[in-house]
Amino acid sequence: MTLTISPLAGVVLAMLYIRLAFNVIRLRRGHRVSLGSGEHSDLEKAIRAHGNFAEYVPMTLALLIMAEINGAHWAVLLLAAALVIVGRVLHAKGITTPPPDFTNRVRGMKLTFGALGLLAVLNLVLVFRQLV
Repeated sequence: MTLTISPLAGVVLAMLYIRLAFNVIRLRRGHRVSLGSGEHSDLEKAIRAHGNFAEYVPMTLALLIMAEINGAHWAVLLLAAALVIVGRVLHAKGITTPPPDFTNRVRGMKLTFGALGLLAVLNLVLVFRQLV
């Protein structure tokens, strides 16, 4: 079986992750801060946007890969991938764009949780279908 949707989603998510990491690096250099945020709110926001991404994306991507391996329909996989990608972009923008935009942050988390929930249920259905 060849995976198609999950690797594409992984590539897009990896690029977003790198961008968030570079933003942290840029701000650390600019503020001359090696560890922590040095009480610079823009750096603290960038660190949390990067960290939050790192906390949610691996589980979502793992569920996406499992669903694709278990034969989920490509359209559902594409929907889940789009939800998590858009969700992560909105969340990062909501945290890092001054003044804080809680609307985008909340929308981003809703989309991310939507993708996680969809993929969790999808994987359960696919596994139960194989068992019966």
